[in-house]
Parts: sequence; structure tokens; C-alpha cells
Amino acid sequence: MKTIFILCDTVSRRMLEAYGSSDPALTPNLNRLAHRSVVFDSHWCGSAPCMPARRDILTGRLNFLEKPWGGMEPFDQSMPDILREKNVHTQMFADHAHYLIPGGENYTKGFTAWDVVRGQEGDPVWTRPCEAGIRPDVPPADFKGVWSEAERENRSHFRTEYEYPSVKTMWHAAEWLEENHQADNFMLWVEAFDPHEPYDAPKHYLDLYEKPGEYEGPDWKHPDYQPNIFDEAETDHLRRRCKALLTMTDRHIGEILDVVDEHDMWKDTMVIFTTDHGFHLGEHGYMAKNYMPPYNEVFHIPLMIAAPGIAPGRCGAVTENIDVLPTVMEFFGVSEDVLQYPIHGRSLLPLLRGEAERVRDSAIFGYFGKQVGWTDGRYTYFRAAKDETDRPLYVYTAMPTVLRQFYGANDAVNVADYDKIEMGRFLSWTDYPVYRFPADIIHWGNASQEFSCRSPYNEASLLFDLQQDYAQDHPICDTALEATIVQKLRDSLEIHDAPPEQYERLGL
Repeated sequence: MKTIFILCDTVSRRMLEAYGSSDPALTPNLNRLAHRSVVFDSHWCGSAPCMPARRDILTGRLNFLEKPWGGMEPFDQSMPDILREKNVHTQMFADHAHYLIPGGENYTKGFTAWDVVRGQEGDPVWTRPCEAGIRPDVPPADFKGVWSEAERENRSHFRTEYEYPSVKTMWHAAEWLEENHQADNFMLWVEAFDPHEPYDAPKHYLDLYEKPGEYEGPDWKHPDYQPNIFDEAETDHLRRRCKALLTMTDRHIGEILDVVDEHDMWKDTMVIFTTDHGFHLGEHGYMAKNYMPPYNEVFHIPLMIAAPGIAPGRCGAVTENIDVLPTVMEFFGVSEDVLQYPIHGRSLLPLLRGEAERVRDSAIFGYFGKQVGWTDGRYTYFRAAKDETDRPLYVYTAMPTVLRQFYGANDAVNVADYDKIEMGRFLSWTDYPVYRFPADIIHWGNASQEFSCRSPYNEASLLFDLQQDYAQDHPICDTALEATIVQKLRDSLEIHDAPPEQYERLGL
């Protein structure tokens, strides 16, 4: 048996024809996969953004209740390590440069072989000095969005479509699959950074969405992480650019599917397509992710699974990204007896085989230190911190790094605050000792993921009826319903091993 796991970064359900989009991107290859797959309609990201979501997928446990962005822990049992129990060859192709910097440690651990293509976003692979030394990041006058010299330099190296890192990644994966399709017992992990911003693709893709003269403004490509500063025409342009990049990504997913078709691999291969999280492009007045409430735009994500002997169709059961690991384990016949601690995920094979109507009653999700989201597929509820301090709050880790920073040496934590760091067996589900960092001493240079206090974007608890208001524009006030959901949220926090201070922080 074989598995091909395709993870494309920042794919929005609202742009996919398979999810009933009223204005979809052109994705013939994802449509082609959907026709062979069970399409999951109530699938959710657990922890966001990028690396927290990947830790969820690889370990089957939620990250966001214990720590923000960070490396895989030394006590984590990761999917490749677990599959090794059945002699499964695991192969990764990715262009997600965060695997190679502080905060991305150990995610490639256990893969039999792996390759990360360089050059996405601001990955500093070609950055040059100026006469004075380090080249400053000075955007052009009147520039809107994210600017870096590293990103500008990277884009100058993409002269043909096959020089774009995600295109290279998927081409290498298709090439590897062609060379190894006759092998058995492998899991191919294909991870494209696109359609993550910046929305840069050859012009002929944008021409599919934007007619000459339709837009006369600046060619913005990289929205920033704050409430939307772009006017309506600019915002529409960014959406079209995002669709263009999604269409390019889809084209090269097709190269992988072509190999599967050519060798009739469907008879013994499970193909999974999903994303880590979505993105705001003006909805609720926001751009990007991380700082706003955990709306559907980011947390309600696509999942398609095609498996041997499984009839295509749709599944309305609530599922979550942590369910990927146990699904792959069961497909390869790996017993949960190999696990050193309990996981939160549930295998989706009973749903695929029609043996069960659901594997979980609800899902919880969110960003570390912000509102905690809960859903049963009908309602979503965002529980805010009880007061503006957003305390008590601790980070638990034995791998003390965060995005591009270390918890020390006057970086994310000052030397003067070292005496406030504790180490012990603080997590209920593992005896491995971890550091416990009070959130008050952490100074993270990432404004969108900041948790120094409760932000004005996260100060309210919000309840939505998705049947009546999928866009989540109109919070409802129903005291009895909220009380019932609060109890279900408490139960879910307990099931997911939430540290005890999370209950206090949330006023539970």
C-alpha cells in the first residue's frame, strides 16, 4: 500500500469549485481529484498558523493549547517515525523554508529522505550586501504590503515557470513517483508553499482572471498582516492574483496525478489533499491571518481523500487536521500500541468505508494565547480570555525556539528573566521534562502572533449559527445555548489535555 499526501499552503475553500464556490479559481486537477475522493465538508485546522498546523498533522495532537509557533519536540512521535514500525519509506518534497530556520526544527526528523527547495517568500538564499554591509529593507515610496530585499531578490531568479520553488517541488515529486511507482510501502509527502502569499506567478495565469484595462492600480502581490489597507479595486486585484497562483499550483498537482493515472496507482494508493490553514482577503475587514478571531476563512479548510475500494462522495462529519495521522496509520496497518502517549486524532477510515457517521462530536481550534474556537459543524463559538491581561498563560517546550528566534540571549527572552523560567514535568500526557515560560517574559518580534495581552481583535466571545450565517457576520445572543456550548468546550479542553491555566485564562 502507498500514500501520497499533498499539502498546499494557505488554500481557501471559498476559491474551490469542489466546495461550491460562487467565484472559483480554475482548478481542473483538484476537481479531477475531488471526483475520485470523499470530500470532507466539515474539516477544520486545529492549530494555526504554519508550523503549529504541521505539528498537529504529524503528531495527531493539538499544539495551540501549549505553545505557539515552534519546533517539533524531542518527545514527539512523528508520522515518519511511526510508519517506520511497518518499514514504510517516507519521502518529503517541500519548499517550505521554515523547516530550515529557528522554530522549524525536527519536522523532517524521521523521513527516510527529504528535500526542501529554497527561495520562497523572504527565504534569504540569494540576498546580497550593499556597500555598507547588510542591505536594509526599504520599500519603495507609497508601497502597500510586505516588503523585503530577500523576497525581491528571490523573485528576480524566477525567469521560467519551472524555476518557481513550488513548481520545482511538485515536479521533483512527480519525477520521483514516476521512478518509484512500482515500489510498495511508501508515503510521499508533497508540500507546496503556494498559494501562500506573495501572489507571484507568470503573467499568463493572471490574464485568466484580469482583463486588460480592468485594473489600473499598482500590482500589489503581498498583503500585510493587519486590517485591510487596500481599497476595493486593490483588494479585488489581490484576490485575482491569489487565484492565479492557485491555478498555477493546480497545474502542477496535475503532473503528480498524471503519474498516478498512467500507472493505475489508484488501486493500491491513498491520495490525500489538504492545506494547513486559509487566509483573509478583505473578509471582516481583515487581511492575512493570526491576529483576528478564528473565523472560517482560516480554520474551515478543504480535505479530499481518495482510497482503494472507497466510493467517491461527500462527508459531513466533523473532522480535524489531527485525524490525518491515525488515518495513515490505520491504512498502513500500524497499531496504536506503538504510541508512547495518547493522541487526539481519530482515524477517518470508518467514515470513508461508511462504517460510522462520525468519529468526533466537535473540534476545537485556535491560535496560541487568543480565543479558543469550538464547533460541532452547526455552530462555532469563540471563547475569549476573561480579561485584558490574557493571563495566566505559559509556553511549554523542550525546544525553546519560536519563528526566527530563540527563547534566550536577549532575543525572545531577556537574560534578566532567566530566573523566571522553570523546568519540570508540567504536561499531563508525557513525563518528559519541559521548560515552562511565563508569557509575560516573552518578547516575540511577530506582531500578528503576539500574546503580550488580550488584543482588541480578540476581546469578545462570539457565537455563530453556520446554517444561517456561514460568513459569520452576525453573532447571536442565546444565553442558554452558549451555556451548553461552554460546557462542551470545557469537556473538549479536558479531552485535549489543556493545561489547567487555560481554564482560568478563559474564565471557565
